[in-house]
Formats: sequence, structure tokens, C-alpha cells
Amino acid sequence: MSLDRFPVGQEMDVSYPNFRVALALLSATQLRFTIAEGPFARTEVVDIQVIPLGNGLFAVSWQEKDGATVTNVQDYDRGVVHSFATLPDGQFLRMTGTLTITRTSDRANDHRPQRNKALVLEAMTSLFQRRDAAAVDRLYAVDYIQHNPNIPQGREALKQLVAGLTPDVHYEPGLMVAEGAFVAIHGRIRGWSDAPQVVIDLFRIEDGRLAEHWDVLQDEVPVNAARAGVAMFDPDERARQV
Repeated sequence: MSLDRFPVGQEMDVSYPNFRVALALLSATQLRFTIAEGPFARTEVVDIQVIPLGNGLFAVSWQEKDGATVTNVQDYDRGVVHSFATLPDGQFLRMTGTLTITRTSDRANDHRPQRNKALVLEAMTSLFQRRDAAAVDRLYAVDYIQHNPNIPQGREALKQLVAGLTPDVHYEPGLMVAEGAFVAIHGRIRGWSDAPQVVIDLFRIEDGRLAEHWDVLQDEVPVNAARAGVAMFDPDERARQV
């Protein structure tokens, strides 16, 4: 994660247990905070140092005019700020607050959609191309939820399903769309039923693993040339990623 992913221009409210602060990320070197009420109430622009810690995770530190020092660990993946402050009188505060973004940055600061798409692609090809049942424990959450009524719940049921697949089963991935914790993948699977099927799988990702799944399957219908039809699935659509 590089500093150019720090969401300059973003504004947000952080709600701690005893007060709320509004933060505006003016640049990679300056921040404005506003505390509207309580003993800490004021507005101040401070010079900051930003250290990228990982995807959507930054350590931001500064010193205020009254001598207070603050270090925030801003976690945009989880929507929280961990704050550590030493006040002028020596009092030390540890606080965790939830953040609400009130103005978005013009910069893309989140690698999570790309990570999540890579996870889903790895899972679909591991299970339904290579038929690798051992990948289930690595890629799927312990309490994995399955919304297909024909497949029992949990990882063990999924491992049994994959272990029982015939060599005729083969999955082709297509277009993928990701937002937040969700990934949808359009694909085609052969050998699952009598006819090839076009499928959309929707996954929810939690803590780096596939936690929940929905799917919709439809038998593939050949293109009707007389009607200038367009194919239901084209492997080249993978190039059109969002």
C-alpha cells in the first residue's frame, strides 16, 4: 500500500464513546479536526505524518497547539479509527470510534475489490476447474452460508460436492463486478447438468474468506443468427472488468 492511496479530500465523522470529531484530510501532510461539543471542543489544522500499513489502513500522527499528541490508525476496510492520545496534562487516552464518510475522496484508496475478485476467481477455478476439495478450508469461512437449496450448509458439504465432481465438470469464468464486501462473477459451467449452463455467482467476503453465496443458473441457449442474437456467455468478457 502506497501513500498515493491515502484518501486526500475525504471528510468523515468519527464517533467515539464520549464525543464525536469531524476529520477532513486536506492533503497527505495536513488534516483538519473539529470537535463541536465537550471539553475538547475546537477546530484546528495540524501537520500530519501518514504511514501506509496495508490496504485501506493508515497510521496518521500529529501534535496539536496545546502540546497534545495523537496517533490514529484509520481502518477504512472495517470503518473504524483507533486513536491514541497523550494530553498536555499527561493523561493518556485509548479510544476506538466508528467512522462515517461525509465526503468521498477523488482518489481510489481501496484495493479490497481487486483482492476480493482474485479470491473469488481462485475459489471458482480451484473447485470447478481443478476439482481441488482441499482448497475449501483455505478459501471459505468456517461458518460458510450457502443459499442454493440443493446444496447443504457448511464447508464439509462443499468439500464432499467438489470431491464427487466428474472430470466432465469444467467452469469458465467471465465478467466480474466487485463492490465493498461483495463480488459477482458471470461464468459458464459444463458437466453440471445435461446442457451447459450460464451462471451468476454472488459472494460476500469476510476477513479474507468467502462467507456467503448465492447463485442463479440458466441452460445456455445457442445464438439465433436470424435474429442477430448475442451469445449468453463469452470468455473474452473477462477483459471488461469493473
